[in-house]
Amino acid sequence: MQMESSRFLIAGEWRSSARTLPIRNPYSGETAGEVFQAGSADINDAIVSACEAFQQTKGLPAFERASALQDIAVGIRARKDEFARLITSDTGKPISLARIEVDRSIFTFTTASEEAKRIGGEVIPLDLAPHAKSRFGFTRRFPLGPIAAITPFNFPINLVAHKIGPAIAAGNSIVLKPASTAARVPLLLGEIVLQTRLPKGTVNIVTCSGAEAGQLVTDERLKLLSFTGSPAVGWEMKAHAGKKKVVLELGGNAAVIVDEGVDLEEVIPKIVQGAFGNAGQSCIAVQRILVHTSLMESFSRRLVEAVGKIPCGDPRDEKTLVGPMIDEAAAKRVEGWVQEAVKGGARVLCGGKRKGALLEPIVLTNVNPEMNVCSQEVFAPLAVLVPFSSMTEALEIANNSTYGLQAGVFTKNLPAAFAAYEKLDVGGVILNDVPNFRIDHMPYGGVKDSGFGREGIRIAIEEMTELKLMVLNLS
Repeated sequence: MQMESSRFLIAGEWRSSARTLPIRNPYSGETAGEVFQAGSADINDAIVSACEAFQQTKGLPAFERASALQDIAVGIRARKDEFARLITSDTGKPISLARIEVDRSIFTFTTASEEAKRIGGEVIPLDLAPHAKSRFGFTRRFPLGPIAAITPFNFPINLVAHKIGPAIAAGNSIVLKPASTAARVPLLLGEIVLQTRLPKGTVNIVTCSGAEAGQLVTDERLKLLSFTGSPAVGWEMKAHAGKKKVVLELGGNAAVIVDEGVDLEEVIPKIVQGAFGNAGQSCIAVQRILVHTSLMESFSRRLVEAVGKIPCGDPRDEKTLVGPMIDEAAAKRVEGWVQEAVKGGARVLCGGKRKGALLEPIVLTNVNPEMNVCSQEVFAPLAVLVPFSSMTEALEIANNSTYGLQAGVFTKNLPAAFAAYEKLDVGGVILNDVPNFRIDHMPYGGVKDSGFGREGIRIAIEEMTELKLMVLNLS
């Protein structure tokens, strides 16, 4: 029986093409499905569609935008199990984590619905000098225009929600290019979007190669590029984006600091989840574990013991925490980095065996900052242990990175906590928890190579709107 192919969405209509891309299950290696691939003409049509739709979306009242977003949240909830199974099939994310992601996407769209009602402005007194007597001003935010969005595989519905949700809330239209390996998930979301009363073409979803997606980056009709993915690709896109606004949510090699005096019984389970959940395929996954020397012996022993108990394997199993990486090539890359580190003097405390795309959780020690396992984003079930003797030293080690997304700090010392907040070169400091913590309305983003701009619904709406001032002369 011939496999049904998933079509892409332009101007409210589903399209096919002469080309398809197979979607492979990362765990079994079997073909799970396939998607039609859009060409240059299709992408241009999507941009035209978004431009035409914007002429309507920019005038939609807040209650209509809010209602549409709430309808999307309700639609996802009604098909929650279908979304979760598809995420697990196409990305290898364990089913329990896939359900959590679907719940988060419902929260994201619900929050966007609420924020659509709260896009306000400010009254500004202007009579601060004699020539401005009897004048005051006020500001209002206006929709920016058609938006280009590009999303990765690791959160195939919630990171899409972080693009589409605020775009609709602000009154914009959007052209989305999802990760090819996880494209069926946002295409399923497209079915729900079509059931709302939004103008046709408000949301366009094109499945294409990264090279073809360059058209979204350079086309001047699109007024903002919102990209989540690798730093190398993101910064290259920014260099070619022209005059459009750009928001980049990029990678990291997040550090967590474990200060003296903390309760390891509470800390270690959080770190295990933060480092190895979803095979470490998160830009804020714990990668560098900085431990006070007074705790290092006990911490490493307990960590290795806990890692040895992690349920690994079939992502369809409710108990699995570590499933496969997105493909075998990704697992082989990390395997090579571990071998390089060992040749350089690092020691493997546990893990490292590979079977296809499935990689056992790895803990390394005796590492140095120049090793790839420390300096690069591993995006894998791997963590390194690094000792420190003072909080000052720990902050210096954590900052010794080209990345700066989020960091976690476990400490009972309040001055140390505030020192970490002031001195860590990151976009977010998570106190007494791992850097993975995120609730979807909070400002989220990084510094250095980790990004440019912020997401989190209200902040994203600000990025996707233009602030306009009106001045009144009452004299």
